[in-house]
Amino acid sequence: MKSALREQILTILAAIPSGRVTTYGRIAAMTEGGTPRLVARALRDLPKGHGLPWFRVITASRKLADHPGAAEQRDRLAAEGVMLDARGRAPTERLWP
Repeated sequence: MKSALREQILTILAAIPSGRVTTYGRIAAMTEGGTPRLVARALRDLPKGHGLPWFRVITASRKLADHPGAAEQRDRLAAEGVMLDARGRAPTERLWP
């Protein structure tokens, strides 16, 4: 992945407000040439202790992606008031931008 694209993704990630979520695809659409898979890759490659709100990024179906940090992601979103419904989806009114 080009460093310019990675920087765009991380800048957008840092801008997601507390209590809101966005999708891999929405982030990709805000970049120059990004795809949802490249966004996921950038998030997966974040170093430990980075402090970026990776947990605010969800799938296009408004669900959590299947990954080892999903339980932590659910807890961190709940702490910000983002409660998933019975199907595991975030409320549409919490989508950003």
